[in-house]
Amino acid sequence: IQCVTGVQTCALPISRMLVTGLAAGLAMAAATTTASAEAMNFEGKTIKIVIPYGPGGTYDKYGVAFSNYLGQNIPGKPNVILQHMPGAGGAKAMNWAYNVAPKNGLTLIVPLDNTVTNQLMRPAKMRYDARNFTWLGSSNQTNVVMVVRTDSGITKLSDMKTKQIIGSTSGKNSSGYINPMLIQGLFSYKIKMVTGYKGSSKSIFAMEQGESQMAAFNWLAWASKVPHWFKADKDGKVFARPIAQIGIFRDPDLPKSVPMVSELVTDEMDKKAVGFLSVAGLLGRGLALPPGVDKETVAILRAAYDKMNADPKFAADLKKRRLRLIPSTGAKIQGVVKAAVENASPEVVKHARKLIFGGES
Repeated sequence: IQCVTGVQTCALPISRMLVTGLAAGLAMAAATTTASAEAMNFEGKTIKIVIPYGPGGTYDKYGVAFSNYLGQNIPGKPNVILQHMPGAGGAKAMNWAYNVAPKNGLTLIVPLDNTVTNQLMRPAKMRYDARNFTWLGSSNQTNVVMVVRTDSGITKLSDMKTKQIIGSTSGKNSSGYINPMLIQGLFSYKIKMVTGYKGSSKSIFAMEQGESQMAAFNWLAWASKVPHWFKADKDGKVFARPIAQIGIFRDPDLPKSVPMVSELVTDEMDKKAVGFLSVAGLLGRGLALPPGVDKETVAILRAAYDKMNADPKFAADLKKRRLRLIPSTGAKIQGVVKAAVENASPEVVKHARKLIFGGES
């Protein structure tokens, strides 16, 4: 065999070239198989679940429950820990998970329920495509419920036509901002939102302290944190009352007297805007992977999530935390997200953005 000095090629006979190529191919296949096997081996590993808000909210509470039970259903029983990453109404964590998080199956996120609506309404600030997250499943579906202090003088939505009310939330990308501002845009109410609170717990505490008079979160946030607010004291007074809900279906835990916003609008474009935002309730609270995780690992984690949802101990743990279990598979949520992104009319998205953010993008 003759090789040219300084050049990384040799004149090999054809038969030798074939054998060498075959050997290289087998080596590559073996390496791929080994890498795939390593990707599926969770023994001794630690999985991190990122929470897009601070401690205490329903994202955190479901995240804690996930951390207690998901690892038990994964082969190798890895350790599971939480990391809180608040900021920008949850968008900081979503952008990080999509663009920075390792794609080895060891980093998960409890994704925002308004992931799709944020992406479509504020594309300049959302550096992700919701369709490319890999959704493992969901454990709840819920509506956003606007709650007001009874001493605010607001007993029904239309009272805000003449009385200003101050609300508290984390940021402009949170459902706690989007939904009240949607209501303001629909009905020309006097609503002012104060942002900067680290999640629903801090926002609700602001109401209790009198810094605000209103907030809008999923009903489980209210029922699990401050159930006493809605019960009469010894003098027959209640601290707060729900006055509106936004979602696809009525929340089964709410009185029928709490109206669906979709039932109050008459304009066709307004109805479509409310429907577009209502999709968030179907995503609820679950887990997702960043793009690029191999299919074998995805299959293992989706199967583990389904087993967790089917575990009576998991359901009992949620109940103790005053949470509920309404399970959905990862494939189903993936389909909901894909359809929501691809079927959203640009005209409806533009209208919803204008109702909520005015001239902002």
